[in-house]
Amino acid sequence: MAQFDVYRNINSLSREEIPYLLDIQADLLGGLSTSVVVPLARQLKEIQHLNPLFEINGDKVIMLTQELSGVEKSILGEKVTSLENYRSEIIASLDFLISGF
Repeated sequence: MAQFDVYRNINSLSREEIPYLLDIQADLLGGLSTSVVVPLARQLKEIQHLNPLFEINGDKVIMLTQELSGVEKSILGEKVTSLENYRSEIIASLDFLISGF
């Protein structure tokens, strides 16, 4: 597992609306049994600076930064891709959530 990897959501109750989970936890903490993830949702109503937009396998999804949570790594599905190339946008949205700018 690496920071900014995207995993398939295996939860049958939420995967239609939230097909992916983005791992934002630092690699340094890889030994933990949990990881901090952010849902990537098909909902396209975003708040500027808070919810960056990405395209994954043809799906347009937004990062629901305000819904980040810690989860057991065992609930993550297969790795789909990495958003490492969008590191600046992801970190900026986390900064906006915490500091407001």
